[in-house]
Amino acid sequence: MWRSLLYVPADRADQFVPKAEATAVDAIIVDLEDGVAPTAKAAARARVATVIRSIDRPVIVRVNSGDALDSDIEAIALANPSAVMLPKATALSLDDAERSLARHRLPVPVIALVESARGLLDLEAMARHRRVSRFALGEADLRADLGLGTHADHALWPLRTSVVVASAAHGLEPPIGPVSTDWRDLDDLRRTSTLLRNAGFGGRSAIHPDQVSTINDAFRPSADDVKVAERIVAIFDAALADGKGVAVDDNGRMIDEAVVRSARHVLS
Repeated sequence: MWRSLLYVPADRADQFVPKAEATAVDAIIVDLEDGVAPTAKAAARARVATVIRSIDRPVIVRVNSGDALDSDIEAIALANPSAVMLPKATALSLDDAERSLARHRLPVPVIALVESARGLLDLEAMARHRRVSRFALGEADLRADLGLGTHADHALWPLRTSVVVASAAHGLEPPIGPVSTDWRDLDDLRRTSTLLRNAGFGGRSAIHPDQVSTINDAFRPSADDVKVAERIVAIFDAALADGKGVAVDDNGRMIDEAVVRSARHVLS
């Protein structure tokens, strides 16, 4: 499961891909959408397949929605990326993406980027879509669409949780958290990434190579977390072998199947 995903603009890949590959990022998002100026999109599309093939780790392509969607998918079809990221995703736009992917015989999953009120209302339908493997959250567009002010984090938490719930209910991978646009403030990136991880997110997107290490650390269980989880599983397995459905840990707390599920999630 990808913890860190780094955006690279498709039209400036020669400049940014080597910097991305010098990090421990899990996947690279080659961006044909907001990271590319409208006047540069045709040129970016013309060389995007070459860019994808040149990258040494999993590649996701963020395509454009709307009229440019089919042209973008046609451009990447033969390069076979790991996934397509659909911006401003809704149930209707996912259907458009499905038709285009089928037309160009590109059998890859879709990461649905939730960036609008309509997208939030369509979470259930999108989570059931056969192409969707994971949600991602785009909060800059979402804030604008909802008219949220600068200090509106309290209003975003219920929305974040709704994406986590939809993902878990339909067996999708845990969602990808939003970017932090202040790439110099790594302390805040660590703080907010830890909050996202504890809220059920499985990773986070980055806009700068310097953010990757912090994101990886925040979404990686600590050595203590792993040690505790291993001990919980061992105690519970011993109890099962003894014919018991519950056990007690070293601190006197009850261990049952629900507790063990969380421990196994840490170990995964």
